[in-house]
Amino acid sequence: MISHPDKVFYPGDGLTKGDVVEYYRAVADVLLPHLRGRPLTLRRFPDGIDGQGWFQKHPGEHFPDWLRTERVPRRGGGFDEYVVCDDAESLDYLAGQATIEFHVWLSTVDSPERPDRLVLDLDPPDGTPVSRLRATARRVRDHYERAGLAPFVQATGGRGFHVVAALDARSDVDVVLELARVLADRVAADDPDHLTTEQRKDKRGDRIFLDANRNGYAQTFIAPYSLRARPGAAAATPLDWHELGKAEPGGWPPAKLRQRLARKADPWRDLSKHAASAAAALARFGS
Repeated sequence: MISHPDKVFYPGDGLTKGDVVEYYRAVADVLLPHLRGRPLTLRRFPDGIDGQGWFQKHPGEHFPDWLRTERVPRRGGGFDEYVVCDDAESLDYLAGQATIEFHVWLSTVDSPERPDRLVLDLDPPDGTPVSRLRATARRVRDHYERAGLAPFVQATGGRGFHVVAALDARSDVDVVLELARVLADRVAADDPDHLTTEQRKDKRGDRIFLDANRNGYAQTFIAPYSLRARPGAAAATPLDWHELGKAEPGGWPPAKLRQRLARKADPWRDLSKHAASAAAALARFGS
């Protein structure tokens, strides 16, 4: 049983806490493979998305002893403790604790310094045509392929797209971050009028920011099938590349996504089978 299942979590969409928990129960089979073994950052909204929410990196004192937590080294010394969600019971508990968003590390708790994922986040300014976002995602795809990486794409449920590749977890995080930055620079150089890697927002103008920073140590990206704490109650949605031409970055709301999964397997189900070497990819660029 969950507490207060009738509490409204998405006022504009009429979705309750109970609806959120039921959504996560419905997508557990496709979501859990993307969470399993990874340190999590939880975004919790006990009073719904219009109330006060926060990012929670470390376990709460009231979390039960059976919920998996792991100590992860902190750069500079010491350790931090993180929640790890490996099974449906843990997912159900966390959803019942008003976790709306699940953000995952690009590495596992067993090897935090050696990422097995690489991601470029396409972050557009307001007013960017979705056609430009889609074209940019395809540019990123092409550069991944030139580097020997297998690109996968997801609508973030927010403003942009993520392009992700699986890695063999043999290169350390600094190599992966350098590779991500080189890739972002190469893509931006293709269309400098519309794309940028400029860190400062006030210098980006109306260009799409290609964010490689999520590849740094202890950084995260939104997990596939995680809801977003935004009006519309959309979820981050993995796509096949042929779907990109009609896809919106806002992803799919719960009812539509459940219908989608009833007729279509997870497009990222084989992502890990395409793991590549970050060091070899970087060498292809002469770095």
